[in-house]
Amino acid sequence: MPTSKNIRTERLEKLEKIRALGWNPYPAHFEKKQLVGQTRQMEGKTVKTAGKLFSFRTHGNIAFADLKDETGKIQLFFQKKVLGEENYQHLNLLDIGDYLGVEGAVTKTIAGEISIVPTSYQLLSKALLPLPNQWYGLKDVEARYRQRYLDLLFNPEVRERFNVRTKIIRALRSYLDDLGFWEVETPVLQPLYGGANAKPFVTHLNALGQKMYLRIADELYLKRLIIGGYERVYEIAKDFRNEGVDRTHNPEFTMIEWYEAYADYSRVMDVTEGLFKHLAKTINGNTRMKIDDKEIDLSGQWPRIPMSEIMKDKLKLNVEKTTTKELADYCGQQNIEMVGGETKGQLIYLIFEHKIPETLIKPTWVIDYPVDVSPLSKDHRSKSGWVERFEGYIGGREICDGWSELTDPQIQRQRFTADLKAARKDQEEAQQVDEDFITAMEYGMPPTGGIGIGIDRLTMFFTNNWAIKEVILFPTLRREEKLDLTV
Repeated sequence: MPTSKNIRTERLEKLEKIRALGWNPYPAHFEKKQLVGQTRQMEGKTVKTAGKLFSFRTHGNIAFADLKDETGKIQLFFQKKVLGEENYQHLNLLDIGDYLGVEGAVTKTIAGEISIVPTSYQLLSKALLPLPNQWYGLKDVEARYRQRYLDLLFNPEVRERFNVRTKIIRALRSYLDDLGFWEVETPVLQPLYGGANAKPFVTHLNALGQKMYLRIADELYLKRLIIGGYERVYEIAKDFRNEGVDRTHNPEFTMIEWYEAYADYSRVMDVTEGLFKHLAKTINGNTRMKIDDKEIDLSGQWPRIPMSEIMKDKLKLNVEKTTTKELADYCGQQNIEMVGGETKGQLIYLIFEHKIPETLIKPTWVIDYPVDVSPLSKDHRSKSGWVERFEGYIGGREICDGWSELTDPQIQRQRFTADLKAARKDQEEAQQVDEDFITAMEYGMPPTGGIGIGIDRLTMFFTNNWAIKEVILFPTLRREEKLDLTV
């Protein structure tokens, strides 16, 4: 069986013959007048289109090929009597994978196949490597991620998944723009990381001779804009966290965060609930969606249940009255891993994370979180030790995280300091004491509500696909020194 190396050698020989004929195998332009999908509706008319060859077969004085672009496929019906002897013979210089431009009439063959009968053709790009076997396509998962370009060529459902991602981003912008939000851009390269509990990527800025970080969140910069007089802002941002790579996490990912002055977490939940219904209607045409094998309807008002109440209901655990030791003992009994030294609030959240989300199938807001795990959230207005924070759950999975923003600079400093001392496996994940941000707060920050939602997570939800690498065009992978081209 020929290898890609041998096929490449043969194609390079063809390339030399093409150049010897005076053809440019890589021209800069072709006047494509119709999309391939349009040509199928133009029987009896002359068209000029282009695409990639996916099959090629000759039968004496005639030859057939399949031409594809992003809109569809059409058969090419080459005839020696139409092209002339020389041009017909030069078809043997073409290969599957080449890009070709053609002009000719659209007709229906005796077999009933809509086809273009080219009166002329032009090579637009010579492919030097063979495509994977068309029948089997590209099935190896690792190869699909590394060679996404081939994955997109052979697996139309993959392209559709990324089209959904694009529709989600468009709909997000439209929804927030209509509510009077301003889209902004904040720094990716930051002198101090913050806005989330995550380990950063560290780099060095030679021009300033200082350490810099790739942002882990854009929260603190967006809040600076609220302080600066913007009342509604959002950003669709690339964030980077130097942590594990697994089925649901990628070191580079996309978030949308928005902040609204004079709003609290109830208002943010209202806006977010409306957003999800808007997205569902945009993507699916209605408010119903499928998660795993469950049919879920996003319509109606989603219940808002305090964390303490949902734990009491589902675990029979009264976390407001239970002591820290009792919570730690519970974790031990349930084989919930601890690092040691956790506060009561950290233990409550730890138990919640391990026991509750999978039970929340219908759209649900879990509200009012322990202050110990929410350093950027405003104290609850009626419950000491808790903050006005929420997370949204659908189908047993978290979809977003938001809160009434802390606006008191003195408490914010205390929270940053406490978070640096909190028990965790990796202390680099702690919130840093951002003096510049605290200074900004001291100039006055209005009541504010905010939220962060992962675009990758949204795409997983609306395509019912639960591997993050399937919704990121080029996911982070271990570097390969040499690509195996064996067919």
